[in-house]
Amino acid sequence: MSQGTGDRPEPVTAPIAVGWRTRIDPSRRVRRVRDSGLAIIQIVVASTAAYAFASSVLGHPAPLLAATVTVSSLGLVRDARPRRVLETVLGMLLGILVSELLLIVAGTGWWQLALALGLTLAVARFLSPQASFAIAAAIQSLIVMVIPMTGGAPFVRLTDGIVGGVFALLVTALIPRSPRRVELRDARALFRDVGSAAASLGQALRRSDRMRAERGLEKARALQSRVDEWRESLDSGLAIARISPFLRRQRGELDRHARVLAAMDLATRNLRVIARRVVYLCDDGTPRPVAADVLAELARGIDLVGRSLDDISLEPVARETIRAIAAHLDPRELMPGASLGDQNLLAAMRPLAVDLLVGTGMTQADARAAVPRI
Repeated sequence: MSQGTGDRPEPVTAPIAVGWRTRIDPSRRVRRVRDSGLAIIQIVVASTAAYAFASSVLGHPAPLLAATVTVSSLGLVRDARPRRVLETVLGMLLGILVSELLLIVAGTGWWQLALALGLTLAVARFLSPQASFAIAAAIQSLIVMVIPMTGGAPFVRLTDGIVGGVFALLVTALIPRSPRRVELRDARALFRDVGSAAASLGQALRRSDRMRAERGLEKARALQSRVDEWRESLDSGLAIARISPFLRRQRGELDRHARVLAAMDLATRNLRVIARRVVYLCDDGTPRPVAADVLAELARGIDLVGRSLDDISLEPVARETIRAIAAHLDPRELMPGASLGDQNLLAAMRPLAVDLLVGTGMTQADARAAVPRI
């Protein structure tokens, strides 16, 4: 079963035209291979070891499924959680089992193939809501029905599939894919885009530029996909670190990153609320430098929180920076006599400051207490 590469789509905005062909920057191709290097090693080691074990130790004449199950279950996907690998293995074993039983009862032929596929897909969909589970089962069912047995007792190929699944899980734990590198890349992408959205909104406030405000709102709305990508890679890293003896030292850091992610998920939601208010206020053509300065200070705190993922010593700096901003987030103090709309904009920044303080390690209660009551 092909799992795909799991890579994000490559930008196509700047291809180099050469006659009737387009040439993509070779550095992207090299980076793609480099990023998949450990996954390739996992697949090669697991497939070879499973094949050798089934052939040499168990004496199976052609243990094809021992190798194919490892390739299909590991794949080159971003999500390398042991649970995902196990689910794929179970799907493939289901397909092998159904076809083996049907071969014993009805033999081979075109209608047996159709029956095996139909039964496999129906049972797989009953057992799991994941479409990939059913497809994995169907492909292995096809292999069993189409490729004839070369000898051995019934259910030899099921044994080969089990061997392949066991080696895939062993390799996941013993040659783990680097969880921190991928999740840090996703985290940096989120913080970079949050900073870009905040900068656009700040410029819109300074110039009362509705077009720039709308652009900032678009950027803020696009942040959810970045949050989801970071969550996927972080969850994968945490799952691998829990079973791998070689990644124990990374568990504490990954747990800290999970705390920051939870806070940033809420912070991006609050940023979207702020962005909608900025768009509304920019209709009157009045610059708002005070609100722009506050948002710029919060953006500086966000940047420090992002940098603290790599350097934990920056976490206290980020905390104190944001605490100092939060202590002055009283709309009546910052903008006395301002309109209700302006006060509401500053009030909307208060939950953002609380979320960021929680991301730096403060409790929810302490973070709320850092903001003056209004």
